[in-house]
Amino acid sequence: MNDQRDQLVRRLRDDHQSGATQLALNTLFGLREFLEQQADVAADEILELASTLRVTRPSMVPLNNALLRWQQAVFPDGRSRPDNQRLLEVLEAIIGHLQDAAGRVARHAADLIEPGAVILTHSNSSVVQKLFRELYNRKTSFSVIATLSGPGNEGARLAEALDRLTIPVTLITDAQMGLFMARATVAVCGCDSWLADQHFVNKSGTYLMALAARDQGKPCLVLADSFRNSDQTSRTVQLEEMSGKELNGPSGTFITTRNIYFETVPERLVSGRLTEHGLVRTGGPTAGMPAMD
Repeated sequence: MNDQRDQLVRRLRDDHQSGATQLALNTLFGLREFLEQQADVAADEILELASTLRVTRPSMVPLNNALLRWQQAVFPDGRSRPDNQRLLEVLEAIIGHLQDAAGRVARHAADLIEPGAVILTHSNSSVVQKLFRELYNRKTSFSVIATLSGPGNEGARLAEALDRLTIPVTLITDAQMGLFMARATVAVCGCDSWLADQHFVNKSGTYLMALAARDQGKPCLVLADSFRNSDQTSRTVQLEEMSGKELNGPSGTFITTRNIYFETVPERLVSGRLTEHGLVRTGGPTAGMPAMD
């Protein structure tokens, strides 16, 4: 691989801050730039790059699905190379579909949020950010409780983004989720993949958020468009594990540090999934959300 391809793969591998949709878009933008600048690259090299990108971050299903749709459209026989215009036109269309799906999910979710809501969220989903901006643009009053979302602390970046929009936000440690759930109207999170056996994958800590919401009778919504659909199950899905050094823990002969970034969550714990087509109820609490009743 040349330097440009190596850099694209490296950026994908090392980005632990972006949510699944933003990570997919960033990578697709990078692929577009690569194709624009490498107009004579051979078909097998393009397919090799696409395959490498698909397996580099296995938990990021939107990217995998977007690349697979692109490959199937432009390389239907797996060999013949279309011209660059065709490669770029189809890629641009898929980027548009991904962006449109995220926007529609955010609008459907915003329809469910009552004025004055206190929204608790974990991690820093770009689709949840779109929800917050949609509520802001509608002039719906609301505030946010954001977990720090370690390791990585992407919740701090979310808090900064909300502050720039003049949206009140309380930043808490992940350990305080149960305590602050009592002050929330609704819990909302993104989703990295929706599995085939009624589970979904998201940043570790989401399971605890869903449990706290269920225990306290608070609605919990998952924003997950169809790009996140996976044929894997909670038993077969590969959950990415990062370096234990991120935890800044002690070292010792008998100390083992684990840093599994993602976890599976059963959909029965949450109230509903918002797709680009609307709400899919999953059976959890709906108190305080008349639009779900």
